[in-house]
Amino acid sequence: MGCLKRLFYVGIFPVALGVAAWQGWSWWSWATGPVLASEVEQPVQIQIPSGTAAQQIGQDLEAAGLIRSTTAWRVWHRLQGFKQRDGGLQAGTYALSPTQSMSEIADQIWSGDVVQTSFTIPEGWNRSQMAAALEAQGLVDADDFLRSTEEIPYAQFPWLPQNLPHLEGFLYPDTYQLPSEQINADDIVDGMLLRFEQVALPVYQQTASAYSLSEWVTLASIVEKETVVTEERDTIAGVFARRLREGISLGADPTVEYGLGITQTPENPLTLDKVNTPNPYNTYRNLGLPPTPIASPGIASLEASLNPPNTEFLYFVARYDGTHVFSRSLAEHERAQGQIRDRIDAQLGDDL
Repeated sequence: MGCLKRLFYVGIFPVALGVAAWQGWSWWSWATGPVLASEVEQPVQIQIPSGTAAQQIGQDLEAAGLIRSTTAWRVWHRLQGFKQRDGGLQAGTYALSPTQSMSEIADQIWSGDVVQTSFTIPEGWNRSQMAAALEAQGLVDADDFLRSTEEIPYAQFPWLPQNLPHLEGFLYPDTYQLPSEQINADDIVDGMLLRFEQVALPVYQQTASAYSLSEWVTLASIVEKETVVTEERDTIAGVFARRLREGISLGADPTVEYGLGITQTPENPLTLDKVNTPNPYNTYRNLGLPPTPIASPGIASLEASLNPPNTEFLYFVARYDGTHVFSRSLAEHERAQGQIRDRIDAQLGDDL
C-alpha cells in the first residue's frame, strides 16, 4: 500500500500543477484581454496627471471600464520593469478603447501616444490671420500668439535673419498636431519655425541665389499673395524679379494692403488715395522690397522666387477670377486695367 500511495502522489502532482497553470493562464488571458469584443464603443478619454503612480493608473483604467483587473495591470507593470524596457508610463490625455487589450493600452501609455489637436495654417496667411484662427479654435489667445511672434528665438533658431521685428514669413504654413493639454503660443511658434527649418531652409541653402534669406522670403510672400492660379506663379515671380533688377517699383497691391491693414475686393478696390498713402510697405511709392515679408509663403512660392525665370512681361493686373492679364508695356497694362474696371462696373450695375 505504501508503494501505491507513492505512485498515486507522484502521478497526481504534475496533473495538479498543469491544472493550476492552465487556470492561471486562463485568468491572465481573461484579465488582460479586451473588455469588449465589439468596436461599437467610442474611445474613452482618460487623463493621467504627471506623477501618477502605476497602481493608480490601473485603478483609473478599471474604473473607466478599459481593463478588467488592476492586479493584472500591476503584474504587467512589474514585468516591464523586470525587462528593463526603455521609457515609462507617461502623463497626458489618452483616447483608449475597451476593445483594446490591456497590453495595447499599456503600450500606448508607455509610448506617450496622447490625444493630438490638429490645426492648419494655409499658405498666404499673415500673423494676424493666424492669431484670429487659433483663438477661434480655442487653442491660444490671439494676443499671446502675436506677442510670441515678436520674440525672436535666435538661440534656438540661429539661422533667422538679424534684427527682425517679428516672425512674419518664417511661420511655415502647414497642418500641425500638438498634444492637446500642452498647447501654448510658444510651442506653436516653435513648431512652425522648426517646420520652416526642415522644409524651406534647405532649399535656400542648397541653391545659389542673389537674395539674402530675408529678401527671398519677402519676395516669396508677395508672390504667394499675388498667385491664385498655379500656372501663373513662375511668371509672377519673374515679373517681380525683373522689376527689382531694372529698378522699377514692384507696385504690388498686397504690400499696400498689408501696410494699411485692409483687404481689397472687386467692390472696394484700392483707391488712388490709399495707393498714395505713405507707409514702409507701399511698393508703389518705395523702390525695392518691403522691410519684412507680408505673409507666410508655401514651398511652391519659395521655390519660384529663389531663381525666377526670365520673362518679357513687366506688369500684370487681376481679373478678379484668380487669373491675371500680363502686359509688356505700361500702355498695354493701362488698357487692360481699364477693360477690367469697365467689366466689373457693368457687372455691379447689373446686380443693382
